Amino acid sequence: MQITENTTKLLKFTAENFEKGKLDNDSLVQIIELAGNFLNLKTIPDYAKENNLSYNGVKKHRTIVEIFNVKFVIDND
Repeated sequence: MQITENTTKLLKFTAENFEKGKLDNDSLVQIIELAGNFLNLKTIPDYAKENNLSYNGVKKHRTIVEIFNVKFVIDND
């Protein structure tokens, strides 16, 4: 996975402002929620249930990422 210049800037901005106290835990949670909404991020079981698919069917045909040791489906096409 290639990280773009803007991604690097955003990560640096977030880290620096968290360390300076300009962003707090609530801010980071809001950023995670925003990103999850843009990605339409769902756990595999939740995605399978919402789309009437099997767990294994989802794993075979959707993009899966692991975040914090939890597997999620990205469905923002």
